Amino acid sequence: MRTQRQIVDYSLRKRAVLREVYSGRVGVYEACDASPYLKSAAKFHGEPTEIRCPVCRREHLTHVHYIYGDELKQSAGQARAKSELPVLAMTFREFQVYVVEVCRGCGWNHLVEQYLLGRDGLVPGAGEAAAASAGRAR
Repeated sequence: MRTQRQIVDYSLRKRAVLREVYSGRVGVYEACDASPYLKSAAKFHGEPTEIRCPVCRREHLTHVHYIYGDELKQSAGQARAKSELPVLAMTFREFQVYVVEVCRGCGWNHLVEQYLLGRDGLVPGAGEAAAASAGRAR
């Protein structure tokens, strides 16, 4: 996405947690604690991946995109399909996206990355024109 910026990758933290699970210092039930809401969000709003679960190794992981921002009002904290994000990025000035990987089988879940989206990431002057054309398309 054109407006994606300030990307934070959590792969090192994920490796550390998995190392603790594989060594037995952290129990599988502690690491695989996805809430029913997260599993439901993965089912209805998630993006399937080809990555196998690092814990159970049976299921493929699903990525769930959560959005947060002051401008979002009641929509803040909702899971959204990845295909919805470009439209939201042209609609709002700025919001955070958190990507969580979930195994719907065993309940493994971990924050994969977070980034900022929104019109403020466009070249100055281009954001207003993109927003105006998005408004006319509705």
